[in-house]
Amino acid sequence: MGRDPGALSETGGRVSRARSTLGADPAMLDFLARRLLGALLVLALVSILTFGIIWLIPGDPAAAFLDASATPEQVERLRVQLGLDKPLPLQIVEWYGRILHGDLGRSILLDRSVTDAILERLPVTLSIAGIAFAIAVVAGIAAGTIAAVNHNRWPDQVVMATALFGLSVPDFWLGLVLVFVFAVNLGVLPSGGFVPPTESIVGWLRTIALPAATLALVQVGFIARMARASMLDVLNQDFVRTADAKGLSRSYVVFRHGLPNALVPILTVAGIVAGALLGGAVIVEQVFSIPGVGRLVIGAILARDFPVIQGGLLFLAAIYLTVNLIVDVLYAVVDPRVRLQ
Repeated sequence: MGRDPGALSETGGRVSRARSTLGADPAMLDFLARRLLGALLVLALVSILTFGIIWLIPGDPAAAFLDASATPEQVERLRVQLGLDKPLPLQIVEWYGRILHGDLGRSILLDRSVTDAILERLPVTLSIAGIAFAIAVVAGIAAGTIAAVNHNRWPDQVVMATALFGLSVPDFWLGLVLVFVFAVNLGVLPSGGFVPPTESIVGWLRTIALPAATLALVQVGFIARMARASMLDVLNQDFVRTADAKGLSRSYVVFRHGLPNALVPILTVAGIVAGALLGGAVIVEQVFSIPGVGRLVIGAILARDFPVIQGGLLFLAAIYLTVNLIVDVLYAVVDPRVRLQ
């Protein structure tokens, strides 16, 4: 029994559209390849700069880690442990060889693998930064949209004033204020520490509430200002005026026609915010005594634990590049014209 040619044509069209959506489009594949190559080149540059950190220390890095009472034998032993006794080209080759195998060296202070120490603390940092990112994006887009729809009216002025305040305050100061209000005065949230979600979901939410809020409130204003500017630009386009002229509801026009077309600039800011949250987590983890990657790196800097400093910075850079690569992919999904650039 023969098949209907029309049905076959329709099925073929659906398959073609599905492949295009999944990224089988040649322009999309070329776009992804170029972005991935660029990310790898940047990571290679960051890795060599990270390697060079140990050579920025005045004098002998091994002697800088040890105190003045260290004997020459102890300094030499540490030089061998750090690989500083080998020629510089050989050190670079060994550095990249370890990185390609996922080995970031061994911590002098902790006497354990740097990779293990980072992976042990990474979920803590990502959980705080991830929740802060979700709060900042949702609240920022909502606030910016409200400001754009009520342009030059009091909601717009309130949102912009609040956004300016959020951009002006440092995260460590805001964290201390939140501790004073919610932990000291009200006593509803802990002032520091961290409870893993495997022990208690409620305890985990309580311990990350203030750190995540601190990170999010500083970045909400940044996203809100960009969302407002982007939405104002879109709402003044002819196709939006046409939709209004057809009698469509204002909310439908804003969320169906306005917001999707304003997403590309907002995605740009979201990528910057994601990186800023990772950087801000370093300070916030110190303020709230949270055992994350940021606090690990801060402790390594104070103790001059060079392998942890190198490994932590390289790991954070890799995460930042991954986030920006994801944002680039979202660009291409939201606006197919980006694939041709």
